[in-house]
Amino acid sequence: MISPSHILLVNPWIHDFAAYDFWAKPLGLLTLAGILRQHGFKISYLDCLDRFHPNTGHTALHARQGRGPYLKTKIAKPSGLEDIQRTFSRYGIPLQWFHDDLKALCTPDLILVTSLMTYWYPGVQETIDAIKKVFPNVPVILGGIYATLCHAHAVCHSGADQVIAGSGTESILDLAATYTGSAPLPEYDPEDLDTLAYPALDLQHEINYAPLLTSRGCPFACAYCASNILDPKRMLRSPASVVAEILHWHKNHGVIDFAFYDDALLVNADRHIIPILKDLITRNLKLRFHTPNAVHIREITQQTAQLMFAAGFETIRLGLETTDFEKRNDLDHKVSAREFNRAVICLKKAGFSQKQIGAYLLIGLPDQSLETIETSIRVVKQAGITPVLAHYTPIPHTSLWHRADAASRYDLESDPIFTNNALFPCQADTFSWQTLTYLKQLIKNEN
Repeated sequence: MISPSHILLVNPWIHDFAAYDFWAKPLGLLTLAGILRQHGFKISYLDCLDRFHPNTGHTALHARQGRGPYLKTKIAKPSGLEDIQRTFSRYGIPLQWFHDDLKALCTPDLILVTSLMTYWYPGVQETIDAIKKVFPNVPVILGGIYATLCHAHAVCHSGADQVIAGSGTESILDLAATYTGSAPLPEYDPEDLDTLAYPALDLQHEINYAPLLTSRGCPFACAYCASNILDPKRMLRSPASVVAEILHWHKNHGVIDFAFYDDALLVNADRHIIPILKDLITRNLKLRFHTPNAVHIREITQQTAQLMFAAGFETIRLGLETTDFEKRNDLDHKVSAREFNRAVICLKKAGFSQKQIGAYLLIGLPDQSLETIETSIRVVKQAGITPVLAHYTPIPHTSLWHRADAASRYDLESDPIFTNNALFPCQADTFSWQTLTYLKQLIKNEN
């Protein structure tokens, strides 16, 4: 009997000034693992960010509703960032643990590595370098966000044997066939999200929360966002398939916390989120749902707010970005002052508390004044909800990219490392860590 081809999937380290697990899983990579396993491949998975690695002894699965800090090791700052007065770290498991985990595996036929934030690529480089020291003759394929948005840079600098741009669900079986010789017939349709295998969350040491993607793409084209680049086509799962997945993780694996990764969760509510919520409510499952990617304010009605509260939504994040409503057309067309106030009233009337409702406010935008941010913080607090500062990251190919590059003290085109939002790359004169401390204090104290 011929042994199945063995594919290893790896979630790389993060190199940064700060990192925290705010319901952040490599959902795309785990979905590919699920597809490959469904088609008969032997799958191994290593997570360099694993908060529940056996060596940690960590077992508090539901503390902080699934969130928590990563392990970290201080490392040297990248070239060009030596003047930043903050500690730079490798976030994730120690290098030796990863080396030992690699050595414990049977030699794979193919290795897939994902990538997230563009400026985290040094962690990708180190991960691939560590892999090649153990498996020098095994091809390493890189995909993910950095590989898509900075494809040429990734080809030159990642160390991968091949770099794939875009979603891997369409090409993964062809890619596997090219490198392993195994070519099973596809049992799914990439154009039908209901046919995709569930992400292989069970390959993790522990499932402290489950990410949910009920749709792909976004009908908006915000100047600061890459959603339409990463997922140019809008696709929806059926409500029944979403509920079935939630039940799978809860009943078979005891998952309580679920994080929606959708960029437009509430859009087309009548045929999407409303049927999902009504079904969940009838089951009385006592689950907690979170929206770290934010929901569109315009889509919040009294009905959706009440259903979200009854279904167990615990963390509501609104994609507000700014309260400078008269001048926001250069950024997006998502919300007016009237729509914002109406949404807040609906959520509070449904039963959500100030602590549960947060409004993201972008800071560090090109040409953004401190006064504009101060005003936004006050408007949000006066509405009775919590301002949540979101540091702007310049993203290649977005419509705001060239303005960001022109405003930056760094040459953003030369190296993705300079787009790190911890640097406030577009606000050299306006922002500092003292300014950020002041804004956080304003959020805490402003009445």
